[in-house]
Amino acid sequence: MKTLHIRKGDQVKMLSGKDRGKTGRVVRVWPKTGKVMVEGVNQVKRHEPLRQQRGRQGMTGGIVTKEMPVQISTVALVCETDSCSGRARVGWNIAEDGTKRRVCRKCGSDL
Repeated sequence: MKTLHIRKGDQVKMLSGKDRGKTGRVVRVWPKTGKVMVEGVNQVKRHEPLRQQRGRQGMTGGIVTKEMPVQISTVALVCETDSCSGRARVGWNIAEDGTKRRVCRKCGSDL
């Protein structure tokens, strides 16, 4: 499995595509295919058929809006500190206790 700079729960900004400039949180990551799902970005409309099950009422179909994954290369991590507050390049530091941490290259804060 690849080690990615972007993880679930990170704040990211879209660099290209129809949603360029939008920011959102990462909902899910697929490391093998190099894709991420960001909330509020790359929304598409899908036509859901009406499904009726025995004894149930109120199963509605229609047009449903949902989010689709985007390539990980089209998003950039956002540094949320006041000094940076923009796109961040990711570096790695090893702490005194031996753990590996992601840090912002510009301001040096933990991501």
